[in-house]
Amino acid sequence: MENVVMQEEFRVTYQNKRVFLTGHTGFKGSWMLCWLNSLGAIVKGYALQAPKEGLYTDINGDALCQSVIADIRDQKRVKDEILAFQPDFIFHLAAQPLVRCSYEIPAETFEVNALGTVYVLDAVQHLQKPCTVIMITTDKVYENKEWHYPYRENDRLGGYDPYSASKATAELVISSYRSSFFNLDKYHEHQKVIVSARAGNVIGGGDWSQDRIIPDIVRALQHGLSIPVRNPHAIRPWQHVLEPISGYLLLGAKATLEPLSYSGAWNFGPQLEDCLNVQTLVETAISIWGTGDYTVITGIDQPHEAGLLKLDISKTINELGWKPKYNSHKAIQMTLDWFKHSSENRETISEFTESQISEYMQL
Repeated sequence: MENVVMQEEFRVTYQNKRVFLTGHTGFKGSWMLCWLNSLGAIVKGYALQAPKEGLYTDINGDALCQSVIADIRDQKRVKDEILAFQPDFIFHLAAQPLVRCSYEIPAETFEVNALGTVYVLDAVQHLQKPCTVIMITTDKVYENKEWHYPYRENDRLGGYDPYSASKATAELVISSYRSSFFNLDKYHEHQKVIVSARAGNVIGGGDWSQDRIIPDIVRALQHGLSIPVRNPHAIRPWQHVLEPISGYLLLGAKATLEPLSYSGAWNFGPQLEDCLNVQTLVETAISIWGTGDYTVITGIDQPHEAGLLKLDISKTINELGWKPKYNSHKAIQMTLDWFKHSSENRETISEFTESQISEYMQL
């Protein structure tokens, strides 16, 4: 019964509503675009050009939205596009999302992730209508002491690497705008609710990013190569991409109805027993694929990446009513099923993507 209620809640919330989606050409953004389209939303996307190899191309994303190809660092363009569209909802996913890449382009990472957040929220100030704004950050916003204690939404923010620090900065920006310009005490005046969602280590079909473990696994398996593994003992809260997206959509629905209850920050991740290390993830993927092996990369001077990270999702479970539907094995299975289907039946991958969304919603 719960799944039926959620499906109906989503459709009632988003059907014929105007949704401004940044980062719509990216991995998570493309999955969200596909889902919003199935709900009957009117979507305007704002992002950089889609990569030639990626989910946006596979689902023919241009047919699912009004697509604006522009840089999130272009403050005037961001403002102009938001005000011209007059959205009911904004989902801000545009980001420089890679830890290792952030060491190569630290200044750009801060500009995109921190100033991009500023520019979206600054535009919302000029929007003369009610709007629910969901700002997507990451599980890496916490000052990570690499202990087994899972991080809660009120824990200290921080960031060792430029990516994590830029996203923690984005959270401070969100908090500042929420307090300064969209204070809940004056909600009846501005009618804006600002929410941040923290999720990371997302896996799923259509992700071909460099320096991510699932794309590395799939490329190696497809070509009969050994999978390169950089940090075999690093523990992460892996989750299928549909898990946090369902959370973002649920936040949008709940916050619109009860803005005073759902403003603030929310963690989205797996149950603690599903926080696997990289080696276990790789071995599970090989088992599901049916063939393959891996090689641990040693002796290379690599940039620092956290060895242990867990999220506490008890607030999200108890107050939002969201919980993960997939365990780690199912998340990996769904991901590899997508890539296998893409290899064997690429012409129907858009339909297969939609079927995975439908399957998820039936659980």
